[in-house]
Amino acid sequence: MPLHYYTADVFTDRPFGGNQLAVFPNATDIPEELLLPITREFNFAEVTFVYPAADARHTRRVRIFTPGGEIPFAGHPTVGTAFVLFASGELRASCDELTVVLEEGVGPVPVRVGFAEGGGPAPVFAQLSVAKLPEFDTPAADEATLANVLSLDPADLVGGEYAPRTVSCGIPFLIVPVRTHDALRRARIRLDAWERALKGTSSSEIMVCVVDAGRADGSAAAAGTSSGGARSPDVRARVFVPGFNIPEDPATGSAAACLGGYLARLAPSADGTLCWAIQQGVEMGRPSLLEVEVDQAGSRITAVRVGGASVLMGEGVLTIPL
Repeated sequence: MPLHYYTADVFTDRPFGGNQLAVFPNATDIPEELLLPITREFNFAEVTFVYPAADARHTRRVRIFTPGGEIPFAGHPTVGTAFVLFASGELRASCDELTVVLEEGVGPVPVRVGFAEGGGPAPVFAQLSVAKLPEFDTPAADEATLANVLSLDPADLVGGEYAPRTVSCGIPFLIVPVRTHDALRRARIRLDAWERALKGTSSSEIMVCVVDAGRADGSAAAAGTSSGGARSPDVRARVFVPGFNIPEDPATGSAAACLGGYLARLAPSADGTLCWAIQQGVEMGRPSLLEVEVDQAGSRITAVRVGGASVLMGEGVLTIPL
């Protein structure tokens, strides 16, 4: 049974960076029982399977699988699938920018897709808007326990107003700011400690980050936001996803959305659009850049967007003997 797929590197503008993704653009005939085995065969963080939309007002229905199973939402599969559908010719654009709507487990997810001025089939940038605004919760463990889970000292954690917090935009992540890039480099999940303290809780997936104090409030947006242009990172991050059988992820859009909500909550008096650029994947040899925007009015978050560039890497046919 030949099954056509494409691969892309997401949240990067150059090959062999970012987060790998496989996309099956026409998955209707794939048996349900093969979706997870196919995902595990690729051994990527995620694989997406694309179907006709259930609602005629939407563009496609997308199911997202990790090696651990199906999930309702994720950033790099959403942005990457929109990119692949246009870069492969499955969808076509007649303008420099448009918005598609992808049906996912969390609900309809709009993705704004931008193309080079003057045309060209491949997008230069894609940006999702979360279907679920950030929800906040206290961590499932205290700071000393979290430091132990991360193979760090409690003094490595910033604490105070930057205390760890669990945030969800469809998938919950525990945001843990640390003081130095050295602490970020040293971070490792101790699985025995993680299983005792965090496994099965809303704090099981973890983003560890260093925030540039000069841009923590998101007000110093540099050129390139929302357009895929180059800008300096405001945050350096690593993401550990042991609950989904992903030891470390090189680019995590869903966690970036959560971090945007976390940082916006620290600037309640800032109305308008707050912007951050997050560098991730450096320690894995797959550098990524994710751009985050949060709209805020009267200390209330009204929208969160995550975007970046992608690169089409290949296409192929998976042949499964039945």
